[in-house]
Amino acid sequence: MSEANKTILQSANAAVTQGDIEGFLSFCSDDIEWTAVGDMTITGKAALRAWIAKAYAMPPKFTVTRLIADGDYLVAVGEIEGESDYGRVTHNAYSDVWRFRDGKMVELKAFVIETGQT
Repeated sequence: MSEANKTILQSANAAVTQGDIEGFLSFCSDDIEWTAVGDMTITGKAALRAWIAKAYAMPPKFTVTRLIADGDYLVAVGEIEGESDYGRVTHNAYSDVWRFRDGKMVELKAFVIETGQT
């Protein structure tokens, strides 16, 4: 299952990077819980769809440096470039802890820190 979960996450990341929100959401369970630690928690696919449409208006660029799998969990470590609410490019280091169920992403705990790189 670990390799399958890696493939699912890589496909989901590719979809969101291309601005394909529905493609990304197809890899998520209806009851997904998305937590940006220290910031917010989103529950459910409909709420996540609305958030992604706003937050990823400029599709982010992911650089995954490590994927670590253990059972239903997958940790992705890397960097993400996106756009802030004010239209400036942001550079972040991140560690995402994903939980999978029945081939779908069901939970995310995202630890994101802006690095300030330009």
